[in-house]
Amino acid sequence: MTNRTTSRVLAAATALLALGAAAGCSTGGAAGADPQRVDVVAAFYPLQFLAERIGGDAVRVTNLAKPGAEPHDLELSPKQVGQVSEAELIVYLKGFQPAVDDAVAQNGGDRTFDVTSVQPLLDATAAGHDHDGAGEHAEEEENTGGKDPHVWLDPTRLATIGDQLAQRLGKADPDHAADYTARASALRADLTALDGEFTQGLATCQRREIVTSHAAFGYLADRYRLDQVGITGLSPDVEPSPQRLAQVIEEAKEHRTTTIFFETLVSPKVAETIAGQVGAKTAVLDPIEGLAAGDGADYLSVMRTNLQALRTALSCS
Repeated sequence: MTNRTTSRVLAAATALLALGAAAGCSTGGAAGADPQRVDVVAAFYPLQFLAERIGGDAVRVTNLAKPGAEPHDLELSPKQVGQVSEAELIVYLKGFQPAVDDAVAQNGGDRTFDVTSVQPLLDATAAGHDHDGAGEHAEEEENTGGKDPHVWLDPTRLATIGDQLAQRLGKADPDHAADYTARASALRADLTALDGEFTQGLATCQRREIVTSHAAFGYLADRYRLDQVGITGLSPDVEPSPQRLAQVIEEAKEHRTTTIFFETLVSPKVAETIAGQVGAKTAVLDPIEGLAAGDGADYLSVMRTNLQALRTALSCS
């Protein structure tokens, strides 16, 4: 067991032991505090976005992953375990955040909405993951069952999840079921429009290969016929081996890659190193796992910023 995995287990155990105290000492900031609204706990930002857009003013959404924090290795505090225990609905993605999975297994009951039960995940390799370096990331793929969890980067799949979330909210709160359905339909229209922008914007590009700091963009690549080369695998905190760096540099040179993408919540150092070796520049391609604190963006605006970055990098007409 790695040190990282050991720390996750210890943190989860500590949080679970402290659950009773957390539940007993809940304040106005905890889930379950507003009797007029459905208390929803979202595991990370894209699920918060869905819950807020579909729930509107009938829900109160608590995001377990704080702004500016990388959500893969989220550790739950005793207070957050208490929020999971008290929530009327827990929206999460099984396999993405082990600490959340543990808390749900202990305290979730029938109050859970696992998005993987609605939208089956792609295999990591099928989602354009990591090309020749797949064997290097066996541990992290074992944690996710060999699946790519970044399903929200395909707007059409996210819309399907949203439709099902509306039904689940309607069961928890029948008085507002029609409102949830209507808001999910409005969100689907927004996501369908976004999908059209990507389809048109990436239809005619000089290149179709994207080199990314970690292999989060398999669904986007699958939807819009791009070819992803991940410097690291599904988890952004895994250091690439010298052999993997050499492979990426060789492939980037072969395809005359002009841009190496990094992301907002992870250090750009590795991307900058590769860019220097191949004579490319770096740019941000955001996997939208979380938002930077205080930037005022949302899923739709960040996706449109990603589209512009891709069009520039791939020389799209």
